Amino acid sequence: MLSKFQGIISKIVLTCLAIFTTVVLVQMGHFFTINYLKVEPVLAVLVFLCAIIFVGAGGYCLYRIRDNDANLNRLILISLLLIFAVVALVWLKLVPQTQVSDFKAFWRMAPKALDGKAIYQYDNDYFAKWAYQTGFLVYVMTVVKIFGHNIIAIQLLNVLYQVLILLMSYILAMQLFNKVKIARLSVFILMIDLDWFALNSQADNQYLGMLLFLVTFYLIMKDKYWTCSLAGVTLALGSIIRPIGPVVIAGIVVYALLYMAIQNNQFHWKNLGKILVTLIIYQVLFSTAGMAIKSSGLNSYGLTNRDSEWKFVVGLDANSNGSYDQGMVNRFNLKDSRAKMSHQEHQIIRENIQNLNANHGWLKLLWNKNETLWAGRAITIDFTGFETRHSLRVSNFVKLLGYLGTVVLIILSWIGSLRLFKDNPNIKTFLLVLPLMAYAVVQLLIEVQGRYRLEFLPIIAIIGGLGLFTICEWIRSKWGKMNV
Repeated sequence: MLSKFQGIISKIVLTCLAIFTTVVLVQMGHFFTINYLKVEPVLAVLVFLCAIIFVGAGGYCLYRIRDNDANLNRLILISLLLIFAVVALVWLKLVPQTQVSDFKAFWRMAPKALDGKAIYQYDNDYFAKWAYQTGFLVYVMTVVKIFGHNIIAIQLLNVLYQVLILLMSYILAMQLFNKVKIARLSVFILMIDLDWFALNSQADNQYLGMLLFLVTFYLIMKDKYWTCSLAGVTLALGSIIRPIGPVVIAGIVVYALLYMAIQNNQFHWKNLGKILVTLIIYQVLFSTAGMAIKSSGLNSYGLTNRDSEWKFVVGLDANSNGSYDQGMVNRFNLKDSRAKMSHQEHQIIRENIQNLNANHGWLKLLWNKNETLWAGRAITIDFTGFETRHSLRVSNFVKLLGYLGTVVLIILSWIGSLRLFKDNPNIKTFLLVLPLMAYAVVQLLIEVQGRYRLEFLPIIAIIGGLGLFTICEWIRSKWGKMNV
């Protein structure tokens, strides 16, 4: 009975994943048509075909390399990682070292904080409202303390984290499918996605946070008390660095209840105990870090979010389709007290909801937000200042190349999501899929930016690796028949 229930839930989750990837595929087609095919159709088609040929040829070569030699497998993996590292370092030479947006706030504040200066001036300042960002600020301060105020240190560490993320993607793909070729292909399609790795020039918390969350998933997959204990540590560190922990935790808890607890048609309470250990260690470490930040005097608010309303002020704004809008920001006096601004934020949230209800705009808003987050450009290249060093034409071409990495991931992950129905996937697959689905749902209500998808692109790449593997299998089967 329990196994049947679990099977039904699995089909529902896979169906939701397939619907999600199908919607994103349709939205990608719409975005690509409007922004590229109608603007420069010849260039768009040529670059798209070149991208498909490159991915197809590169993927098929990796697929055809035998996988029954452990040393050869390691050599292929190391070669892929080294190629990526070289490309990532070259990218750092192509973009300015200037920090922008939130990244600038971390980089400028770190040396001041080390000198004992206050990190906020009033209770509605950046690090006062979003005190949870103090965790990453401490990381930046540590890097500055060790290496000096030289942005190259942050950048090189980002490249290191990216290489380790690729390695973890390989390891996780092996855990899910136990096929070296799928793992290779997962690494390949993630490493060529410029939109994914472009932000390594900025003081961005997404790469380190991403790495820690992937390690957390791996440790939980090992399903032992000591690995789940370590998972609590990495989960806490990941949440301190990149505060999306609650979404990841939601996915982990559902996975524990539906898959770890139900095995061989029996309910295993001890497996829930493992996840309980993870969550207790997470809570203790996260709370301790918050208290330590308070007691140090760095931030009297610890690691709290004192402006959770803002994400809904922007996220429910039909005029901006839930994205950051300077016009909305201009409606506020950012030097008002937190209490006064909070009251105004609640008022605008009510206005947004009334507007959506009156105009029946919910479906349109949610559709557009999903496209912005998953199907459009990640706008990571825009945050690097690439256009300040290069001509407009070169800049637009590079952004097109970056976006085609997204296009490849979307197409292949769609195929991979359909293949999962056929393969009766390992239950570990759901440990990656459930947090992805939880994140996609939460983002429908709060502010969205294309770059917010970066943390989950390794998961999408693993599903996409299965998709590319499926294509390579099909090509080989067709060629094999032709050769008979």
